[in-house]
Amino acid sequence: MSRKIRLGAFIPSNGQHVAAWRLPEASPERSLDFDYVKELVQTAERGLFDAYFLADGLSVNFGASEKIGVSSKSAGFEPVTLFAALSAVTKHIGFIATASSTYEEPYLLARKFASLDHISKGRAAWNVVTTASESAAYNFGYEEQPLHSERYERAQEYVDLIQKLWDSWEDDAFEYNKETGVYYDVDKLHHPNHKGKYYSVKGALNVPRSPQGYPVIVQAGSSEPGKELAGRYAEVIFTAHQELASAQEFYRDVKSRLAKYGRSHDELLILPGVSAFVGRTEEEAREKYDRVTKLIRPEAGLSLLSALTGGWDLSQYDLDGPLPELPETESQISRRALIIDIAKNNNYTIRQLYEWVAGVRGHWQLIGTVEQVADKLQEWFENGAADGFNVLPPTTPEGLDDFVDLVVPELQRRGLFRTEYEGTTLRENLGLARPKNQYVLARKAAKAS
Repeated sequence: MSRKIRLGAFIPSNGQHVAAWRLPEASPERSLDFDYVKELVQTAERGLFDAYFLADGLSVNFGASEKIGVSSKSAGFEPVTLFAALSAVTKHIGFIATASSTYEEPYLLARKFASLDHISKGRAAWNVVTTASESAAYNFGYEEQPLHSERYERAQEYVDLIQKLWDSWEDDAFEYNKETGVYYDVDKLHHPNHKGKYYSVKGALNVPRSPQGYPVIVQAGSSEPGKELAGRYAEVIFTAHQELASAQEFYRDVKSRLAKYGRSHDELLILPGVSAFVGRTEEEAREKYDRVTKLIRPEAGLSLLSALTGGWDLSQYDLDGPLPELPETESQISRRALIIDIAKNNNYTIRQLYEWVAGVRGHWQLIGTVEQVADKLQEWFENGAADGFNVLPPTTPEGLDDFVDLVVPELQRRGLFRTEYEGTTLRENLGLARPKNQYVLARKAAKAS
């Protein structure tokens, strides 16, 4: 079977664009209406997307420059809770839920995601984040957020511990033998007995091994520690790039890290983010972009830039002047560098910068016809820059409908995208192997020696 594009759908209910909720046809009051979110995910499933992805934060999402309530990103569903419900009204699409390795206890997170994998019959994934937010730190009893290096050091131990917990039970541990009265084989139960630098967990997980073995592990950091974490553990990585050459360099870099961890290139899928304003003509596509761009309030644009540049307040500067030199920060290190590069490379003013990133937050933005958008996706896919894409519809439902009804059929016509789901689990649809239980492997290795 020829290699196919993988697609994630990153769809906040209000759309990705900071002003999308202000469009006349938008329904921001339905952002916490389950029936509305259900419509969106069922549209993505109709488009044969691999997975529905939600980012998540652990604080109200104020930017340093926000003085009035202009942000549509300040509240939303907790992803695992939402995805458990959505799994009951879908059949194939996977669910990638974001959860923090800095502020969530490992045992609880392992239990939550194993449960979601059981409920969804093998369609769960965990997006590992270290949470770059001072405001989140304050909500968990910290006076300041842990250093970037410490957060990633903790994350390495954290993911290793999570995998131990997910392997607590062998796949065939539960016998349910009514004649003998043996419910499970005690020799197939394994206690992690983990005691590391940051975490200490003794007992086994109280959820049996899930349908996928492990929920798919996803990661989105592009800093040096983030790429190393991805090389060791991630099976899907989301990333942000503007140019083919940059995406190719990142692709080669991260894939080259796999070998030292005993992994092959096809064990990690790299999915750059892309937002597309699609029209049947270039003029129609540009009109869609201009229509929502005109609705950006400066306060909302500045709030977004603040969040992407590590919390720096830009309201004191001239909107039609250049982006000032920004101080170093422990938050959003890789995304901050990307935003600064966008400003410098395009000679953008602060206003032009927030208009550009308003719908993509530093990801790749395409404005054009169906054929032009498909051409660009094909170029990156076929030239060592991507295994697929994390699609960020700028508006909902229009932006999502446009991609599903216009772009997907064109990719299918070119033989680049599936015409039906290949499997029943997220791993099967992504072409990822089911991980073997580490305790079973250790036992076999001990016998062999």
